[in-house]
Amino acid sequence: MTRRMWIAAVGAALIPLVARAEVDKKTERTWKAKCASCHGVDGKGKTDQGQKMQIGDLTDAAWQKVHSDADIKKSISEGVNREKNGVKQEMAAFKESLSPEQVDQLVAYIRSLK
Repeated sequence: MTRRMWIAAVGAALIPLVARAEVDKKTERTWKAKCASCHGVDGKGKTDQGQKMQIGDLTDAAWQKVHSDADIKKSISEGVNREKNGVKQEMAAFKESLSPEQVDQLVAYIRSLK
């Protein structure tokens, strides 16, 4: 392995760590207060409520690829009310309780979970 390849590999491995470090503490507190009861602190959705509603694992690369930032932003702002595989999935709309900046920060936080 050349030095350039090694540096690229190490850099690629550190990107998720850097992304997580850039998320501020206020956004983490917002996540824990508004999102973690269903999505889990880690975003895997393994909470009682998350499993009951069969919500996706936000850390999964396939989930991250399929959902655009605009999709995530819309779900946070407008909420979710749908049925998937016979299971009702509901999430409150946060457009009245979170600023647009806070929503953008949550989208960045979700992206950092991958």
